[in-house]
Amino acid sequence: MKPFLQAENLSKRWGELMLFEDISFTIFEEQKVALIAKNGAGKSTLLDILAKKETAESGKITLTNNVEVGYFEQIPKLNQNHTVIEEIFESENEKLKTVKAFELAVTHNNQEEITEISAKMDELNAWDIEFEIKQILTQLKITFLEQKVSELSGGQKKRLALAKVLINKPDLLILDEPTNHLDLEMIEWLETYLEKTKSTLLMVTHDRYFLDRVCNEIIEMEDNQIYRYQGNYSYFLEKREQRIEMQQASVSKAKNLMRTEIEWIRRMPKARGTKAKYRVDAFQGLKEKASQKISDRAVQLNVKSARLGNKLVELDHVSKSFPGVKLIDDFSYKFQRFEKVGIVGKNGTGKSTFLNLITNALQPDSGNIEIGQTIKFGYYRQEGITFDPQERVLDAVQNIAEYIHFEDGTKMSAGQMLSHFLFPPDTQYNFIERLSGGEQRRLYLCTVLMQNPNFLILDEPTNDLDIMTLNVLEEYLKSFAGCVIVVSHDRFFMDKIVDHLFVFEGEGIVSDFPGNYTIFRNEILEQQAKAQALEKALAKKQTHEQVKTQVQTSSSIQSKKKLSFSEKREFEQLETEIPQMEKQIIELENLLNSGSLPHDELYEKSKELEDLKTLLDEKEFRWLELSEIS
Repeated sequence: MKPFLQAENLSKRWGELMLFEDISFTIFEEQKVALIAKNGAGKSTLLDILAKKETAESGKITLTNNVEVGYFEQIPKLNQNHTVIEEIFESENEKLKTVKAFELAVTHNNQEEITEISAKMDELNAWDIEFEIKQILTQLKITFLEQKVSELSGGQKKRLALAKVLINKPDLLILDEPTNHLDLEMIEWLETYLEKTKSTLLMVTHDRYFLDRVCNEIIEMEDNQIYRYQGNYSYFLEKREQRIEMQQASVSKAKNLMRTEIEWIRRMPKARGTKAKYRVDAFQGLKEKASQKISDRAVQLNVKSARLGNKLVELDHVSKSFPGVKLIDDFSYKFQRFEKVGIVGKNGTGKSTFLNLITNALQPDSGNIEIGQTIKFGYYRQEGITFDPQERVLDAVQNIAEYIHFEDGTKMSAGQMLSHFLFPPDTQYNFIERLSGGEQRRLYLCTVLMQNPNFLILDEPTNDLDIMTLNVLEEYLKSFAGCVIVVSHDRFFMDKIVDHLFVFEGEGIVSDFPGNYTIFRNEILEQQAKAQALEKALAKKQTHEQVKTQVQTSSSIQSKKKLSFSEKREFEQLETEIPQMEKQIIELENLLNSGSLPHDELYEKSKELEDLKTLLDEKEFRWLELSEIS
């Protein structure tokens, strides 16, 4: 494989904090690589350096000749004066310029220009790229082509920046948290798109299903070391555990050996010191190995929750609309103790409105919402970080409480609590503005949970949190002695936490689905498959009827023909083969929808299914011909 990008001995410091030092790795052509590290380790900074948006203090980056890099940043840098269509097609590529002119002509319904530019599209063979661009824009719900970039919401800007990078089809795609601000349908589309693209990929993401299905290699950055895993996320988890166990065993063995060596050094006669110099030197290396720390600390989240009474939250025939939009229509529900509910639905269907109604930030148009007297909300908002950037980390926590109480009756100081949240003492005295985005999220989560809520509302809690923190948050939520409502596009997180879903379908309809997201999604896929099968069956029936009519017409003209001996054998064989093939097709479709196939088998099975369906059509058509004669 050809190396696309080589990083050699890169180092970067943020103030007094060393983010990474002397790290090296190579990205090869056609690889799809994920970068995993804890918050604050410098993932986004490293991507900035690789994309030449920032410089390293030392080290070298080598790009293979003519490799074009496309970079999707967490905070996109867009020209605020451009319209959306101008920003999308900001390129010197002639095909893209022509497609831009065509799209503008269609938007303005200028028939003369459409005819003129269509000829140039033919000349440049640009229709394929125009179709792909339309698909990307449609899937990312970018329909506001004439709108100014400055007028877009944060989520719209993120989707615009992502579309712009994908449309340019670079050789090397560098993506920093591409699933943030995408709904679940968009994420599943992007997942499929990146699986099929020929672009080489380097990506930072916390979405574990996405990571598992798209990437074929993982680079872990930990304690200034680079560890490579040739496989997806599932493989990474297995091999990382083995690596940590081996390191722990190695350090433990070194410590035991060091005790022996310490005794030997102490007892060693002075006269023999020069003869055993090699052993004294070896002792120094052994001492360094024995003092290694296995950095696998976990966030401990066993904060005490306030007592729950008999009445929690009850919604009675609640409705809420805004001008021209009905969001919630006649919805009733009584929350139960220890209930964990996930909320799913497209953007604009009322998810955030629902949360604001429950917390009394909004009032319903009709119906009642009763909140139990013992209810104490903990609301983790998507845009809820309101820290003073000039405030120190420790002060932000102490402003809430000097001590935090736990379920077992013990208490902990604010500083100790921060240590449990992976903020070491030196970081606690840093100003908040010096924290990474993920570290600020972790601090915000800490301040929400330490207030002892018994009804947690989490709006996109997984954004910018590292995978290690997410794992422990999930364990905490599973044992949380209160109610939980989660709005999240992280399917892995939802599957581990929720008991059932509120599905916001639009037009005010909210349904209660008894299961997690994967069960819900599989049911939708099954319904879609049945609908497609029914549509195909109707079309096939119509074709068969037409053939039948033709055969009958032919039969009325010619004398009825009897089946020959070989035709009878063929007819009997077809009656056996057709049901078997139908059964094979169902089994293949279930296998493809299961999500359990590795990437290499997915294509093979899809091709096998396509060939099988074509063959079935041929055999059914032949069976129909023979049945008309018999």
